[in-house]
Amino acid sequence: MATAPSDRGPVRGRLDEQDRLISADPDLVALQMEAGSHVGSQLALPQILSIARLARKLGVPIYRNAIAAGSNQDVELWVRATPEGEEVSLVLERWVYRAAAGPRLGTLVPHEQHIEIGAAPDEWAVNEDLAIVSMSSGLAEKLGTTPEEAIGKPLTRFLKLEENEDGELPLLVAATSRSEFEGQRARPRQGSDDVIMLRGVSVTSTDGRFAGFQGEASGEGMESRASAVDPASQLDEMIDEALRSPLDRIIESADRIVQQSEGPLRSDYADYAGDIAAAGRHLLSVIRSMNGEGEQDRDRVDLVAISTEAIGLLEPAARAKGVTIVSEPSRQIPAHGDRRGVVQILVNLLGNAVRHSPDGSTITITFDRSDGFARAHVADQGPGIDPEDQQRIFERFERAKGTEGGSGLGLAIARRLAHAMGGEISLESEPGQGARFTLSLPSV
Repeated sequence: MATAPSDRGPVRGRLDEQDRLISADPDLVALQMEAGSHVGSQLALPQILSIARLARKLGVPIYRNAIAAGSNQDVELWVRATPEGEEVSLVLERWVYRAAAGPRLGTLVPHEQHIEIGAAPDEWAVNEDLAIVSMSSGLAEKLGTTPEEAIGKPLTRFLKLEENEDGELPLLVAATSRSEFEGQRARPRQGSDDVIMLRGVSVTSTDGRFAGFQGEASGEGMESRASAVDPASQLDEMIDEALRSPLDRIIESADRIVQQSEGPLRSDYADYAGDIAAAGRHLLSVIRSMNGEGEQDRDRVDLVAISTEAIGLLEPAARAKGVTIVSEPSRQIPAHGDRRGVVQILVNLLGNAVRHSPDGSTITITFDRSDGFARAHVADQGPGIDPEDQQRIFERFERAKGTEGGSGLGLAIARRLAHAMGGEISLESEPGQGARFTLSLPSV
């Protein structure tokens, strides 16, 4: 299946800020040329390029295994990518030659093109170890990944194989017998729970040895389901495709950065990644709320606890302006409401306060209960709001005079959500004396 590791020394190269191979040892030059490119052009070896980009993005050296496709055989090697300013130095070592597996068309065009051209929608190929060597962008999206990220990883990392009626896994049976297969049921390990059907044919190397599978993926019963869904369900699917899957990938990537699974990381970068993950989870909760999910949550909420969560989401923006958000110590302030809706309201109120607060100022959140209502007050030290603007700013696409930034939707959304929960958003402000927005909800 593979030769022993070669005894060649480290092979070096360097990429500029546009990922162009600006210098390289002869062996790397040869791989670049076999991939249809040359020195001075973008690196045409997808896995090595993705490692270099990750190292540049994180600002730390990355050491990973990769597969580079040659004209007649593949090379498995280890890549050390070290960021040096906007450039990245590469060291390739421990080369192992393998029989070529999967379609070779991708090696004839530069990296950025072969993702779209190298395979038709929902096609895939794996080597003899069932590691992915090519995947269409359409299938990768359904599996919550990208073609670049998928290459070199086991197919089963993205798909959970299911037994057929005979208790067998057709893909594994075919791998044992080196034969073609069809009817392999599988489900994505992340994203949707749709059944995907796999079929494939075995691929042989030039010397007749088994070199993996080349296949297609299709959805089970997708056409019949599509004809039965109503417009509301179609809208939900559109939202899923447009928002949920990308957010899931953002959250997963941010969590990996926080866990430092790619290597050592500066603490402030980990903090940023934590902020990204928290914001992504909040956006997912808002989407679920918009679709009417989680109706069981519309009962008792604690304004103090939810305010703490909202503060965490806005702290990065506040830090960037030197603004401090202070929450008054308080016991629980229970209220009737939808937790996701309350988070959204307080995020909007705090975001509005941060946007209009001067550098170095303080935003304060206080709480009280009276007259059957629980209240959270968000007070800033901004320029205040003219009396004639104090009702207009709650209308869609309206902003206070003399202010910039924002969409003019935040306060309108906040008031609409409050009304839906039997509550209200009110405002107290004098020009030059800041503003205090109050969320009132029925108390428990």
